[in-house]
Amino acid sequence: MKKSTSEPWMPADEYGRSLKSGLSINLLVRDVAVSTDFLQSVFGMTIVHADEDFAVMRTNGSDFMLHADHTYRDHPMSGVIADVSARGQGAEIRLYGIDPDAAEAAARGADAVILAGAIDKPHGQREAYIVDPDGYVWVPGVPLPE
Repeated sequence: MKKSTSEPWMPADEYGRSLKSGLSINLLVRDVAVSTDFLQSVFGMTIVHADEDFAVMRTNGSDFMLHADHTYRDHPMSGVIADVSARGQGAEIRLYGIDPDAAEAAARGADAVILAGAIDKPHGQREAYIVDPDGYVWVPGVPLPE
């Protein structure tokens, strides 16, 4: 069920047709504003569009979507999120090219849960594990110097 009364950023069918190839993520969130604020302040993402129903976020040239839970009321995914405290269990959303030390500091300033602070990993990345307000685990990382 749509709550927003603002003019749409672009018609949904037009946006859908613009997604021609590649990989995209759509995260279901409790509150779009809380999520966009977190992603912008912790990871430096750009808000392409946001209203109380839907957002498009951009990071390093890639876009992905957020949909508020209420927009999925009659969707097959609605049962997946019902009564779930942490979402995306078992998934890591990796953000290559995002400084993990800066993201960790920003996340601590936002009182976010840090699963693992920034550390050099044997696979050649420096990364941190940060949990957002909906329980998704974000992993910002940069390559280690050779």
